Amino acid sequence: MNVRQMWAAKLAGRPVPSSLPVPANGTTTSVAVPARRPFRGLVLGIDPSLRGTGLALIDFAPSRAPVLLRCQTVKVPARHSMAIALAEIHRAVTAFLVSGEVRHVALEQTIYVQNIRTAQILGAARGAAIAAAALCDLPVFEYPPLRVKQAVVGAGRASKEQVARTVMALLGHGRMLAPDEADAASVALCHAFTWRDFPAAPENH
Repeated sequence: MNVRQMWAAKLAGRPVPSSLPVPANGTTTSVAVPARRPFRGLVLGIDPSLRGTGLALIDFAPSRAPVLLRCQTVKVPARHSMAIALAEIHRAVTAFLVSGEVRHVALEQTIYVQNIRTAQILGAARGAAIAAAALCDLPVFEYPPLRVKQAVVGAGRASKEQVARTVMALLGHGRMLAPDEADAASVALCHAFTWRDFPAAPENH
């Protein structure tokens, strides 16, 4: 079973086979990962940046491919102050959330930045986006870039172009998304693909 088939099985809530280490006698054993409930609902993926925050709203439901409902790059010209840029990010994220139908918000974790100034700017942009989600009482989930690439492409060192092409294929989208929007969509897909929502075990009476 290849990576794409595995994710299709996961989305459908079917058991996914997983190989155990080879025992001393040389035989192999396969076990089934417990079936989990496939993710259902809307996820807003966010790729925060002071001048170009990517947003992607994706609808997930069992037995069908994810559907991209809306995407946007929040572009703020350099001539505008940081305060204005943060307000634009907050306003744009809120506009995606006011419908009240979004279930979760997902962002990519910041792992590496060039310097302290860049870290401060990126942190401020992330804060504006997270604050908008918090004011709408929505849970926010963060994923490291390696996990996002593994979940979407199946390879942690995939290039941005590979991620963008895979996102387009998974969504059945007719055109390549803008880079920031593709990144936002990839983190939303990662969340739905890896979200752990197992059915409750039956109680013994």
